[in-house]
Amino acid sequence: MRSAVLFSLIVPVYNRPDEIADLLESLERQTDKGFELVLVEDGSTVDCRKEVERYASRLDIQYYYKPNEGRSIARNHGMTHARGEYFVFVDSDCILPPDYFATLRRELEATGADCFGGPDAAHESFTDMQKAINFAMTSFLTTGGIRGGKVQMEKFVPRTFNMGFSRKVWERTGGFREMFSEDIDMSTRIRQGGYQPVLLRDVRVFHKRRGNLRKFWHQVHVFGMSRITLQLLYPGSMKLVHWMPAVFTIGAALLILLGIFVSPWWLLPLGVYLLALWCSAIAQTRSLKIGTMAVAASMVQLLGYGTGFIRAYVWKILLRHGRDEAQEIAMRKGK
Repeated sequence: MRSAVLFSLIVPVYNRPDEIADLLESLERQTDKGFELVLVEDGSTVDCRKEVERYASRLDIQYYYKPNEGRSIARNHGMTHARGEYFVFVDSDCILPPDYFATLRRELEATGADCFGGPDAAHESFTDMQKAINFAMTSFLTTGGIRGGKVQMEKFVPRTFNMGFSRKVWERTGGFREMFSEDIDMSTRIRQGGYQPVLLRDVRVFHKRRGNLRKFWHQVHVFGMSRITLQLLYPGSMKLVHWMPAVFTIGAALLILLGIFVSPWWLLPLGVYLLALWCSAIAQTRSLKIGTMAVAASMVQLLGYGTGFIRAYVWKILLRHGRDEAQEIAMRKGK
């Protein structure tokens, strides 16, 4: 018999005890206590056992340590042990507002959604760079609002930094596949299973993301490459908004070359765009310093994703080296 827990919050973690400490602190402050935490340590060499023990008497926690196999397998492991009627996923570097589960309960009662997701934001305690990167990942000028923005260029797709679905969805579709952009893959299979993911704008989390531009570049570069893999798995799934960073990358390079060798006036369109980014970032962050850093972060986001996209497009589609990878991923059952 499962106990009366409505929500199972499932979090994979790898070598991030400090982040888990912040997450646990935010969970203790929840106004709605109808949840459990299923924390799956994915073979960490620096585990968070001490942090879990400190909150064990104040939170309903299931803690599991398993060999390192990847975050998707860790999430799937958590689902097999979860007791809730809804599985909720956040990353280990997230902090939840005190009303997170209270708002989620209210929204689910109103919508009856079986699959849902929400946006992310930067907490006031985050570093300036984390706030700048948050702008780069959430601004309409950089990502087209596809991560839960008020204005969107594409149908909303939940991401595992703030995503959930009902137990019956899991029983029908299975779990996550171990791959990059596994949350987009999961959301696609949920749609194919007859369920419609719903954006719950008021169910938000604070997401720390990467702490420096080098790590951020690597992350978004992989995102760009994985979009091509998703296209091979689901032909026709790639939309105009997914091409934009690659188009920007090629266009910016062309404008810079023309500006150097033909006329500086060719740099004007790029300058106008950078100015628009800067003004938007300052208005959103209310900081000249963070707004300026956000322009650099936005360039990393666009160029990192764009070069990853172009690299994978050439290798996997034009040179036809991606079919075996797509077939291998398709065979994974997500259990």
